[in-house]
Amino acid sequence: MAHLDTTGKLAILADAAKYDASCASSAAPRRTSLGGTGVGSTGGSGICHAYAPDGRCISLLKILLTNVCVFDCAYCINRASSNVRRARFTAEEVVGLTLDFYKRNYIEGLFLSSGIIRSSNYTMEQVVRVARMLRQDHDFRGYIHLKTIPDADPALIEEAGRYADRLSINVELPRAESFPRLAPEKQPDRIEATMGGLARRIGEAKAARRESRRAPLFAPAGQSTQLIVGADGASDAEIMSASRRLYESFRLKRVYYSAYSPIPASSSLLPAAPPPLLREHRLYQADWLTRFYGYSLAEIVGSMRQGMLDLAADPKLVWALANRQCFPVDINRADREMLLRVPGLGVRSVGRILSSRRHRTLRFEDLSRLTRSAERARPFVVTADSHPGQSLDGPMIDQPRNASRVPEPARRASHHTGGSQLELFAA
Repeated sequence: MAHLDTTGKLAILADAAKYDASCASSAAPRRTSLGGTGVGSTGGSGICHAYAPDGRCISLLKILLTNVCVFDCAYCINRASSNVRRARFTAEEVVGLTLDFYKRNYIEGLFLSSGIIRSSNYTMEQVVRVARMLRQDHDFRGYIHLKTIPDADPALIEEAGRYADRLSINVELPRAESFPRLAPEKQPDRIEATMGGLARRIGEAKAARRESRRAPLFAPAGQSTQLIVGADGASDAEIMSASRRLYESFRLKRVYYSAYSPIPASSSLLPAAPPPLLREHRLYQADWLTRFYGYSLAEIVGSMRQGMLDLAADPKLVWALANRQCFPVDINRADREMLLRVPGLGVRSVGRILSSRRHRTLRFEDLSRLTRSAERARPFVVTADSHPGQSLDGPMIDQPRNASRVPEPARRASHHTGGSQLELFAA
């Protein structure tokens, strides 16, 4: 490993961190530093944007402690057998960079991951040391997201949770049977055991905080994970099923989806071509439907063809066209649950509709003021002055008498629908 200054290390380790989607970037305009690339470029790597529990968008320095790794996961650019430039930060260098960029108002926090060096415990010790120095030595109050090592000593993970706002462990492969072939050093049962321990510890800390505000925090922003799309041949139905199980088993805040990207000198075990990026987007949309729109997993999977989401239309529209007996929906009478199923209407726009119709009977021009997607919703709604004619694919949509009727699987689904959540389907 050649000698590099801090700027050289930053260029390598910020770029290496871009493959981890569990701290997602927003669609911010590009801004540059370090000669147009690197830490200041939101379009590339280095600074990413994530959402805090209260809905704030925060900028994070996103880097690896090192891209040296003793593991040889076939899909990873930093695997042991990969021919890439290697670099490694000291804990002091990461702390110095974080504080420097924070004081310059470039960032509001740190996302730190790492390749496995020497051993899981040694790596976790170094990651925790960075967080400890920031919190204890420099009284750093910014946001910290740490990637934890499943095989590390539980005491180290416990310490990480005391300093970090969020912890994450990447499952990566949706199919358990894919690990021996693509990631032989990783054990899915160990990963899930660690995730289970984190979930219990986070729950205990929250319960203690309800009893006393003086109780210590433990990863107050929860835990997240990442699934790779297209590396092991798992269908969208399998990925969604794995995701739903992870949400329910470990009370995750987010499951991130990352489309597999071919890497130099990639293994013959991997696909030659990447999946379309639109597939990743459709998975996020389906994920949002099950988490915030009241759809059951069975409804989403039931709308798929051969276990794959339709790339030509978002899953909400696909479901609506497959269940045309539920439409059109009277926006002046339908309940919130059914309004959320109208293509073009999101959580916020439905909230505006429910609030506005208390004071007046809504016409289509009112709907146009409440959502930018009124024309998209038109074939699926009835207003005081508008009734749909032709559906999006031609045939007339039959008008049901009970506009608020929802199929039974949806009635059984119960999900939180917070108004601060991003709306992927309407604004």
